[in-house]
Amino acid sequence: MSVTLLFVSGLALAAVLMAAVFVLALRLRNFSIVDIAWSAVFTPLVLLYATLTQGYGARRALIATMVTLWSLRLAGHLYARIAALHPEEEGRYVRLREEWARNLHPRFFLFFQAQAVLAALLSVPFLLACADPRAPLGPFEIVGAALFVVALAGEATADRQLAAFKADPRSRGRTCRAGLWRYSRHPNYFFEWLVWVAYFVFALPSPWGWVTVYCPLLMLFFLFRVTGIPMTEEQAVRSRGDDYREYQRTTSAFFPWFAKA
Repeated sequence: MSVTLLFVSGLALAAVLMAAVFVLALRLRNFSIVDIAWSAVFTPLVLLYATLTQGYGARRALIATMVTLWSLRLAGHLYARIAALHPEEEGRYVRLREEWARNLHPRFFLFFQAQAVLAALLSVPFLLACADPRAPLGPFEIVGAALFVVALAGEATADRQLAAFKADPRSRGRTCRAGLWRYSRHPNYFFEWLVWVAYFVFALPSPWGWVTVYCPLLMLFFLFRVTGIPMTEEQAVRSRGDDYREYQRTTSAFFPWFAKA
């Protein structure tokens, strides 16, 4: 099966899965689950590519393992966070529900389908790596895998530190400054972006792999300009006020760095 046909198949698979999740969201009256679904959909995508391509077996197995570990860990983390709010929606989706009230269901359906398109576009590094017949694994794959381990560990650590902070009743109305959160206001987002850098490095030596540089760049754009930092910080200022404004003044927004005095 050609790479183009596989991409179209992956896009169709993502669209069908997101349509099913949209129906579930209507039943649950909670559109927050789109975040869980978006994270989880990369697992069937990479397994589709690894199964149907004829690339070098070790490369297919390694990228499939990397993506599955990241995808299911993130989906599980988001499930735990969203389940704790049940039946309430996260603040970002409450705001969208208010803004889209006039055409709520059609707009959210398109939003879910946009997530499917985004997932398919971001899955291209996995597809190209799986289709690459070269043997053995080269230095770019090794560096990419090592960078992935660092990124996944960093993201998981940031998530655990924030979850532990929120679990303490004394933290109510306060901002987490523990561990990695002392050096970045969004260390989870930083390491999430680093995961996509790792995927790009891994796919780089594959035919047309250099094209996938758009993946970490696109992820950076979304984190900085769309659904990442802007919406998260607006919600944080509304809920924590001056405490979060002081945190904004002293702490790097994204790249970990030492706090200002």
